[in-house]
Amino acid sequence: MSQFNVYNTQVRNILGWISSDEVSIPEIQRPFVWNASKVRDLMDSLYRGYPVGYLILWKNPDVLLKDGSISKGKKILIDGQQRITAIEAAIAGLDIIDKNYKKKRIKISEDCKMKLAK
Repeated sequence: MSQFNVYNTQVRNILGWISSDEVSIPEIQRPFVWNASKVRDLMDSLYRGYPVGYLILWKNPDVLLKDGSISKGKKILIDGQQRITAIEAAIAGLDIIDKNYKKKRIKISEDCKMKLAK
């Protein structure tokens, strides 16, 4: 009996899970450390359909989250936080908290956002 399942899904589905609060980032995750060129390269790989790695989600009712709350049965992002944060920042225009715990905005072209949304 397998202890885990592997699924393929689209980026928009993953972002939907996060925006609907189904998936949260645990407190143990480090701050966002990617520079703008690494975010750009990830966006380029997504646009070209290249594999960008796995995300590991864990369902646990008692994990402390980044916002200080308890997960209470949510899916917790164990691996892939840098990629998900980069995608959210680049596509949705959300601010990130950098390694110095300062708010920052990552910008990509509108043309790239439209291509990735398709």
